[in-house]
Amino acid sequence: MTSAVIVDVVRTPSGKGKAGGGLSEVHPATLLAGVLEALVERTGIDPALVDDVIGGCVTQSGEQAFNISRTAALAAGFPDTVPATTVDRQCGSSQQAAHFAAQGVLAGAYDIAIACGVESMSRAPMFSNAQGKDANRAPLAHRFPNGLVQQGIAAEVIAARWKFDRAALDEFSARSHRLAAETAANGGFDNELVAAGTLTADETIRATTTVEGLSGLQPAFVDAEFKARFPEIDWSITPGNSSPLTDGASAALIMSQEKANQLGLRPRARFHNFSVVGDDPLLMLTAVIPATRKVLARAGLSIDDIDAYEVNEAFAPVPLVWAHELGADLAKLNPRGGAIALGHPLGASGTRILTTMVNHLEQTGGRYGLMTMCEAGGLANATIIERL
Repeated sequence: MTSAVIVDVVRTPSGKGKAGGGLSEVHPATLLAGVLEALVERTGIDPALVDDVIGGCVTQSGEQAFNISRTAALAAGFPDTVPATTVDRQCGSSQQAAHFAAQGVLAGAYDIAIACGVESMSRAPMFSNAQGKDANRAPLAHRFPNGLVQQGIAAEVIAARWKFDRAALDEFSARSHRLAAETAANGGFDNELVAAGTLTADETIRATTTVEGLSGLQPAFVDAEFKARFPEIDWSITPGNSSPLTDGASAALIMSQEKANQLGLRPRARFHNFSVVGDDPLLMLTAVIPATRKVLARAGLSIDDIDAYEVNEAFAPVPLVWAHELGADLAKLNPRGGAIALGHPLGASGTRILTTMVNHLEQTGGRYGLMTMCEAGGLANATIIERL
């Protein structure tokens, strides 16, 4: 049977997604072009052989409009015969791009594909492609007469219902920075990073972060309407226990095992299984739980068979509720820190996490890695890979 293998994975450093951030002067298509160029340089592959470039991007407006994946591929010098498309599954966009690329290989539709993603939250601000916060309220009024909620409120509801207090959230967030800082100091990210602009290291990691420092931050989503609607909320979600606005890009070179053999390339991992699910759009961020259960069942594996889990840290309650419901070993959870420290450049986060997970498995000798991400609207992807 054909295997879909990962030959290489790369990412830019995470830049602060605001004016003055380390990548804020770089056009997002240039950011994405840089990681595409890096894949070619590192593997020696002829880009003319690539059957498709599938990129994730959430805010497809302004400089990120007009199929940014195609713009980036052309900017990277790929022949104009190489097609490209841009997908939006919200925060899981480039994880979905990796699924599409690998599934295309498994189906025999592709020999070689690149999955990638980009988000410049400094240059294309989040929600700048939406027509107000209630843009989709009218079509859904018959099902949700009170409307849905923004993700920060959903995180508050999860924290309240599962009884994760402010101290637990801040402790997990400080852990994220500590693990990321330790990994960076030990050179653990060196093999995955590609310099972008003048930035050579993640600028979102704060090595000096402490629980005491985080405890002084004010809740970010307090809202009079939701106070009445959800009286159980303690208002514990702050900028410190949430992922920061981030700029970045990432990419993965994916092909069949047979094509890798023909080209003399050594695969680093293979895709073992996939899932994508929908869940309660009000809680919104809990879909990682059924997505994980589904992918484990499809793979015939248990949570204890997995050597490392990557659960995107959009907000601290998400990996915590996931670990609680799955009975997961916290020592295996986001072992190099997560998005709270490493940033969450929306469309790039899926292949960013994949990049970090491949490198972690290689450097620790682990066999299986599982990644999952919550996505707006109550969606989640889950992926299991196997190190080769």
